[in-house]
Amino acid sequence: MKITRQLAAGLALAIASFASQAGDAYVFAYFTGNGEDGLHFAGSADGYKWDKLGGGRSFLVPKVGNSKLMRDPCIVRGPDGTYHMVWTSGWNENNIGYASSRDLVNWSPQQQLPVMAHEPASLNAWAPEIVYDDKRGEFLIFWASTIPGRFAATDGSSEEKYNHRMYYTTTRDFVTYAPTKLYYDPGFSVIDASFVRANGKNYLMVKDETRNPPKKYLQVASAPDLQGPFGKLGAPITPPGLWVEGPTALQIGQDVILYYDAYTTRHYGAMRSRDMVNWEDVTAKMHFPDEGTPLRLRHGTVFAVPEEVLGTLNQR
Repeated sequence: MKITRQLAAGLALAIASFASQAGDAYVFAYFTGNGEDGLHFAGSADGYKWDKLGGGRSFLVPKVGNSKLMRDPCIVRGPDGTYHMVWTSGWNENNIGYASSRDLVNWSPQQQLPVMAHEPASLNAWAPEIVYDDKRGEFLIFWASTIPGRFAATDGSSEEKYNHRMYYTTTRDFVTYAPTKLYYDPGFSVIDASFVRANGKNYLMVKDETRNPPKKYLQVASAPDLQGPFGKLGAPITPPGLWVEGPTALQIGQDVILYYDAYTTRHYGAMRSRDMVNWEDVTAKMHFPDEGTPLRLRHGTVFAVPEEVLGTLNQR
């Protein structure tokens, strides 16, 4: 059998990719309590059994924002290997937090990003997420905010005076940021948007924050482009009647595992799918540390890391 140079290169790339995936482990970045003490990590070799890293200590104490909280941490690894993190720095603030690290242990000085400063009436900037857009060679940061009166048709559908939509900015260097724009308006109060890449395609996961009548579930839409437009949202995928938040997901082998914070019942749950349409509840197969206690995992994100990273974090 004759193997061309082009085919050989393709095979080498596939083998290297498989080897890289085989050496992956997984980190769950999360907060506890109200986020006062900062960043926590759990680690897993298979995506099912999660254990605290570093004895459960905080790896980064929040120093920016009026409230100095570190809620909803989201971490992405950039093309050069640097980890970039954004987080909610306060309940009712127009800014979010940002820091970077090469090893998840030593972090850059924290920045306060005034992402909604141009909208002084804005009530919040919640659950920011960050992804790398390889199509454009830039980082995309998006979050949920309420601007009173902006979407009058759904006023009163969420708690108190909130009526969220997703907003975004982009950056290449974390020095200069594009002007904030509306990112996603599905026609209802929406929070906790997050991406997962599965079987070579991107999908957007969101929470319907409608309380009147109660929804509080997760849905998924295809995302041919990270800046939209997005496909039609599918049917709710989380257990009926369960109020959840903070979706985060990754592909492990053929399965996509989606984790969520069932905040009203104070536990973490998980769903599993191979086609992003049909979902199986695999919560009973999971182990999360400190379930049911004040130190339990709260709204975080999962991401793959080289296997040796778990050992490094556990020793710190």
